[in-house]
Amino acid sequence: MSEKTQKKSWFKGLNREFKKIIWPDRMTVAKQTTAVVTVSVILGAIIAVVDFAAQYGVDLLVR
Repeated sequence: MSEKTQKKSWFKGLNREFKKIIWPDRMTVAKQTTAVVTVSVILGAIIAVVDFAAQYGVDLLVR
């Protein structure tokens, strides 16, 4: 099998696999994006509070 034939075969297989993908609708994408952003903000706030508390505790020990 020549290199050119292998490339054609690879691209045909890739095309077949792409046709199998089921893309989500807009509403699903919007809901999942909202969930990811919300969880990221909440976790960021928790990390910030823990960081602030740890810094405050270290400052108390150093004084």
